[in-house]
Amino acid sequence: MMRLAPDRTIDRQLLDRGQHARIMIGIMGIMLFLTVLSAALGLGVTRAVGDLDRGFAGKLVVQLVEPDARLRDRRAAALVGRLKAMPGVRRVVEADRDRLAALLRPWLGDAGLDPDLPMPVLIDVEVPAERAEAVIAAARSVAAGIRVDRSAAWLAPVRRFLATLGAVAAGLVLVIAAAAAGVVLLVTRAGLDTHRDTIEVLHMLGSTDHQIARLFQRRIAFDTLLGGAAGAILALALIVLLQARLVQIGSGILGGTGLAPVDWALLILLPVAFALLATGAARIAVLRALAGQL
Repeated sequence: MMRLAPDRTIDRQLLDRGQHARIMIGIMGIMLFLTVLSAALGLGVTRAVGDLDRGFAGKLVVQLVEPDARLRDRRAAALVGRLKAMPGVRRVVEADRDRLAALLRPWLGDAGLDPDLPMPVLIDVEVPAERAEAVIAAARSVAAGIRVDRSAAWLAPVRRFLATLGAVAAGLVLVIAAAAAGVVLLVTRAGLDTHRDTIEVLHMLGSTDHQIARLFQRRIAFDTLLGGAAGAILALALIVLLQARLVQIGSGILGGTGLAPVDWALLILLPVAFALLATGAARIAVLRALAGQL
């Protein structure tokens, strides 16, 4: 018997182009809208975590408290000289005393800034992360009472929060992708049940299961791309708006959540990825259903 390949008319009829098709396109549009937003959140916070790790891993604040002003100044000078002489140290800057006093004035008032009261010496140090322990040991060798704070330790809760937020965003993308595959399976099975008689006629005319599966694949891929492109465009427009607002805020941490060109490329490719996922799910559903009818 000569095999007849299903034509475009049958292709359009197997999955109706009426209300059911519009619902399918709408569902895929909503899912891609949420997926692109979740993926953008995950990519943004991942980039922010990386910026925090690179920017604060080797930053130290050395604090010297000494009641005797003269001894304090001598130890501060010795400490700065010792740190600058160490290999790998990128930056050693003592905080300006007048600026420090101005920062403390709102809390202590003028009476709290009396010259007879001790003013701590703060020194900003920037070193490679692997050299931090050596710098801390060298600083403490100058005076036993020296305190060294790691900037990364202060920001550790922020980093953990951002990392958790990124994991949640990645989980949302996976959940939505699984839900999209489930919707495709339901729509495909509904199409098979609705057009069972047409499929039987195609079988009698010599069409194979794979040929019939391709009809569903093309229809599902078209609907997913159409709805996904619409949802992705809306999501990308919203992301552009939100990123512009972050730039206006000017926060160092929030500013690091901006997307790089490679991130934008990944977001743009999401509708294509969903179309491929939907196509694969439709093919599996059709072939399994037709095999079960034999």
